[in-house]
Amino acid sequence: MRIVLVGPPGAGKGTQAAYLAKNLSIPHISTGDLFRANISQGTALGKQARAYMDAGQLVPDEVTIGMAKDRMSQEDAENGFLLDGFPRNVGQAEALDVMLKDEGVKLDAVLDLEVPEEEVVKRIAGRRICRNDSAHVFHATYNPPKTEGVCDACGGELYQRDDDSEETVRTRLEVYHSQTEPIIDYYRSQDLVVTISALGKVTDVTERAMAALKQSADS
Repeated sequence: MRIVLVGPPGAGKGTQAAYLAKNLSIPHISTGDLFRANISQGTALGKQARAYMDAGQLVPDEVTIGMAKDRMSQEDAENGFLLDGFPRNVGQAEALDVMLKDEGVKLDAVLDLEVPEEEVVKRIAGRRICRNDSAHVFHATYNPPKTEGVCDACGGELYQRDDDSEETVRTRLEVYHSQTEPIIDYYRSQDLVVTISALGKVTDVTERAMAALKQSADS
């Protein structure tokens, strides 16, 4: 299957993408991984991206699109892929359509993970990270430490990243609503959108997603 995964920050896209890609035996292609791979390997696109990033500028769509095109042309993506973080806007969605048409293939589904805005704020703003080891992550509501502000694993101080503050989260949501959410209507006009609730246990959401994708494929 060829799937695009969309949803607001905090919807659990990365987690679900990993599970779905494994269940469907297709590669999980994320924008973050594309950038890291191209920059670390010193590709032409990676060097372009690095130059914009070092200058504090947004990386242009054509660079992101070029990275995605190169990744989707690799052998492991021949029979399908799961895109996470791309396309990020309607322009990128249109470019993806052209790419796939040139290859004689098309998307099978756009999986929309739906989460109420206040739940997104609660999920992200509640995160607390250990200063000694960033792999130790807690949550003020869902996974609180035994002692407030102290890491259960090593006793390190727990803190809230600037990116996780409520103000920053609401700004990220505004960007999502203005830039990324319009691709849902774009794909809905192609009858590709499958919307599921991303509330509940991770395994429940995965089962919900797999069932919705199967139903979409069968219809």
